[in-house]
Amino acid sequence: MGPIDLRSDTVTRPSAEMRRAMAQAPVGDDVFGEDPTVNALQAFAANLFGKEAGLFFPSGTMSNQAALLAHTRRGDEIFLHERSHILMYEQGGAAVHAALQTRCFASDDGMLDPSLMEEFVHAGDDPHLAPTRLVALENTHNHCGGRVLDPDAVLAVRGFCDRHGLLLHLDGARVCNAVVASGRPPAEVAAPFDSVSVCLSKGLGAPVGSVLLGSAEFVRRAVRARKLLGGGMRQAGIVAAAGLYALRQNVERLADDHRRCRRLAERIAAAPGLAVDVAAVETNMVFADTRPCGLRAAEVVKLLAGRGVLCLDEGPHTVRFVTHLDVGDAEIEAAADIILDALSLGR
Repeated sequence: MGPIDLRSDTVTRPSAEMRRAMAQAPVGDDVFGEDPTVNALQAFAANLFGKEAGLFFPSGTMSNQAALLAHTRRGDEIFLHERSHILMYEQGGAAVHAALQTRCFASDDGMLDPSLMEEFVHAGDDPHLAPTRLVALENTHNHCGGRVLDPDAVLAVRGFCDRHGLLLHLDGARVCNAVVASGRPPAEVAAPFDSVSVCLSKGLGAPVGSVLLGSAEFVRRAVRARKLLGGGMRQAGIVAAAGLYALRQNVERLADDHRRCRRLAERIAAAPGLAVDVAAVETNMVFADTRPCGLRAAEVVKLLAGRGVLCLDEGPHTVRFVTHLDVGDAEIEAAADIILDALSLGR
């Protein structure tokens, strides 16, 4: 057995069936709108999530950035969680590409509280202040432990946006995990949002790609934003076929990743060198506090890598483990054995 890679669900590799679909995909020039496989993916995703139209992108970062460009004007302000992907991991793109000001709010579960946002909304009538234009949520929320956003809390944010004439975007990098964990239909999860970015290359197992969903008019603007960002592709059906296969075949199986993640959390919580909140594990991520063993997270990552378990440090004392379709039950048990042995004494 090689290293057990629990760094991220982005390390998944296309299955033989997915590769076959890619090889057999009919293609055309997607910049001209003539790739039948891309068009099929966009239509399928839009229908699945209850939106009018969709647009295929090379990455989730690009689809998020295109959404900001399509929804806003230069100098607008957007509201984000302080640990959101758009804020932390997109190279300051909101400022670089769209000239947006960001205002951030904190919470433990990734949600934004309308009562905290109220006093910071600016309608644009004061020339000193950036007009508030958009709120962005992330579901599941990566840096809050793969948490699933509470649907009632999402509706409260939708109501807040409606009262103030704001738009609501969902960074759905792992929205299919939220769909499976909540047991709610994709269209119901997506309904409160004006736009949704659905990543295909994480737990769904496609090698590349994201689909941005929304109204036909929004997607028309997003096409221009995609071209500006360099995301227009030609015979893209080869990679779109992987995304189409993933949405058709790999959504329901995410429940296996969640089950294995819970099992991993339950097992490594027994290690005296780690602190794990098993109850907080809702999808495919386990966050472990390394302070009980006296080691920094980077030291734990190095220690485990030397024993064949790959993970990531998410702060000075936090290590993240992520389950995915390339890690089965046997690998989870083996990884837990290694972690327990390595961390029981902190060395």
